[in-house]
Amino acid sequence: MGMTLRTVIIDDEPLAREILEDYVARVPYLEAVASFDNGLAALNYLQQNEVDLLLLDIQMPELTGLQLLKVLPKAPAVILTTAYDQYALEGYALEVTDYLLKPIAFDRFLQATQRVLKQRAPQATSIPTATPAPKPESPDFLFVKTEHRMQRVALADLQFIAGMKDYLVLHTAQGKLMTLQNFKYFEERLPNHRFARVHKSYLVAIGQIEQIERSRITIGEHLIPISDTYREPFMALLEEQGLL
Repeated sequence: MGMTLRTVIIDDEPLAREILEDYVARVPYLEAVASFDNGLAALNYLQQNEVDLLLLDIQMPELTGLQLLKVLPKAPAVILTTAYDQYALEGYALEVTDYLLKPIAFDRFLQATQRVLKQRAPQATSIPTATPAPKPESPDFLFVKTEHRMQRVALADLQFIAGMKDYLVLHTAQGKLMTLQNFKYFEERLPNHRFARVHKSYLVAIGQIEQIERSRITIGEHLIPISDTYREPFMALLEEQGLL
């Protein structure tokens, strides 16, 4: 369940209180815990109860909204409500979250309360988000850029990739394929539980390996060297997958 803001309404006008109570009732993350028509009664409640948000009218007899804020030992988040906009600057000096000018439109009220929600719980969102779509599974092929075309290569057919000076040679079940794409390109795209770098010039398909010796791998008729740099991470990967 998301966060709920315990909200107190303070306004000496019955109609204004009624409108705010209605607005609060419409917003799922707000809960009206008390409603007061004067600042003194509210002060007593606020000193004894934990509150997240005050919807506070500025002009009230006995104790104005701004006076109430000044005497509160620990003020919750505050949204000021008033019919007069000259109080806005003084309100911001008291670090209020927002300032609503009467008559208050519901969408403007919603916007102000969402600001409070974000401040109180940065991860929370007022609008339930849809369940994220599952990530698509890794495709079982990739396109390799050869001279003038993009050639589809099935991962199941790819045996190993060998580096040759300025280009790479892909050895597949269907034959060889040359590309100017580099090892970094393939390492980022090939699933790392199926393909492993074993040498600065060789990347192999684990499922195609027939033999592993200390310093070389056999795939078909090809002998592929394992360099000192890659031996340890390569063997650790095989162990991790329960292949050793």
